[in-house]
Amino acid sequence: MGVKRAVDMVLEIARNKGDKKVYTYGPLIHNPQTIELLRKRGVIPVDSIDEIHDGIVVIRAHGISPLEKKKIRERGVKIVDATCPKVASVQAIIRKHTALDYTIIIVGDKEHPEVASLLGYSSENGTVINDKKDVNTLPLYDKICVVAQTTQDSVKYKKITEEITRKFPEAIIFNTICDSTEKRQTEIKALASEMDCIIIVGGKNSANTQRLAMIARDHETLTFHIETAEELKDVDLSECKNIGVSAGASTPNWITEGVIDYLTHNQKGTVPGKLSGLYNLWIFFVRTDVSSAIGAGCLSLVSMLLQGLSVGLSNILIASFCVYAIHTINRLQSRSFGRIRGSFREESYIKYRGIYMTVAMVSLVIASVLSLVAGLAAFILVGLVSLSGVLYTVNVGGRRLEDVPASKNVFTAMAWAIVTAVVPQVSVNLEITCSMVVAFLFVFVLVFSKSVLSDTIDVQSDRLLGRETIPVIMGKAHARTLLKGISIFAGIVLVAAMYAGCTPSLSLILLVSVFYIWICLELCDRKIWFSRMTLEGLLGMNYVIAGLSACLWFAVTRL
Repeated sequence: MGVKRAVDMVLEIARNKGDKKVYTYGPLIHNPQTIELLRKRGVIPVDSIDEIHDGIVVIRAHGISPLEKKKIRERGVKIVDATCPKVASVQAIIRKHTALDYTIIIVGDKEHPEVASLLGYSSENGTVINDKKDVNTLPLYDKICVVAQTTQDSVKYKKITEEITRKFPEAIIFNTICDSTEKRQTEIKALASEMDCIIIVGGKNSANTQRLAMIARDHETLTFHIETAEELKDVDLSECKNIGVSAGASTPNWITEGVIDYLTHNQKGTVPGKLSGLYNLWIFFVRTDVSSAIGAGCLSLVSMLLQGLSVGLSNILIASFCVYAIHTINRLQSRSFGRIRGSFREESYIKYRGIYMTVAMVSLVIASVLSLVAGLAAFILVGLVSLSGVLYTVNVGGRRLEDVPASKNVFTAMAWAIVTAVVPQVSVNLEITCSMVVAFLFVFVLVFSKSVLSDTIDVQSDRLLGRETIPVIMGKAHARTLLKGISIFAGIVLVAAMYAGCTPSLSLILLVSVFYIWICLELCDRKIWFSRMTLEGLLGMNYVIAGLSACLWFAVTRL
């Protein structure tokens, strides 16, 4: 909680800092990947107060001593205190008991910045120990108050305090170990006794992450402490059938999910043999964005049937090739492309960038030629959508469209709706029909919902990269409420359109896709059940469900 709170505070400051410099006194968290991304957002970690000249200084979750805070304030800069509330409560305990002439005993790692900050509140009347053997070296103090570094091993702390109580029966002892730390350590002990292998994900310089690895090794379980999924490529896990994964307090979600994705899709036996080939093909489609092309083709078919138009293969191909091209080009040209390693899709795009760009450009040409054959109006629409997509990440007049808040979610849904619902209609005539509007709204809601749900999962990394998606702007809870609202609206429109004679009975069948949006909301709540890649594929399945529903309706009504 403390780490997440500190990062969120810094990201909010970086978002609104203007020309001001933003410093963190020491690295904000013990995770090199996050620190590097924050640096690119203009957040500069400094190790010395002398490096601070103006702007804003953020005190990290570990906290700092009162003397250091005073020196920073004397430099005339604004201080934002992101000290973890749990650490702040330990500081308050020390301050209170120091004033009552207690000697403060801090159980922790002397070199750790949190311990250094706590020691600063003891007015030079404190000492640090890290082992029960150290208790024997303590002088016979009259009054002592004992606290722990918030990320200490709870079992170790208990043993040390028992030793202290034997020597100092009147000692006041506080259990200041963070609940989340204690819970994570308990989980590791349980995992280590059940798993063939334990993988701990987090910075090599993170004390609490190192402690998790140490706890797992104490159970004589094969344990690897890694920072990213890349390190697993050199690890032989062929003999490990059951693998447990945990992460340090400073490890961002996307890094942990990258490790889980790697394990899920590289370990034998993850999927039963009879299904593994089909599953791997599906994952390949998701990873390479071919699934988006298939989804666009399905929605084009749905739109034509919903509008009572003759099903044309060329319209399906136009939608598929156009959507694939725009998605791929945007991904390759995005300002944040490649800045987050560990994403299941980015690694493939980085490795085969030239191939992806070539295929995307060929797809764009095919979509343009097919739309020209369909008619001038279709060609113009496809051209405008393609041009907008290509220019989305391009700096025009000092600004990018991708920098416009919520633009990604809205523009993506608009582009899909135009090429799947409007292009088939204008290929016949230029009339704006009721059924075309319904088809447009249906596609928009499905694509918009999928886009927002994907961004809800990626909200942490999007905030680090400065992407102004709807979940970043509104928050995850309000984004979910928005999706529930527009899905209900879409359901009402489909039912009303059929009873008004605007669309065929297919409208009622398509309520399945509206209901699936609610299923996806639940899937995202339970994302721990799935790898990030699998979840992304499940979200995109709604397009295929709509297409299959339309095919079933067509077959039944033509019998």
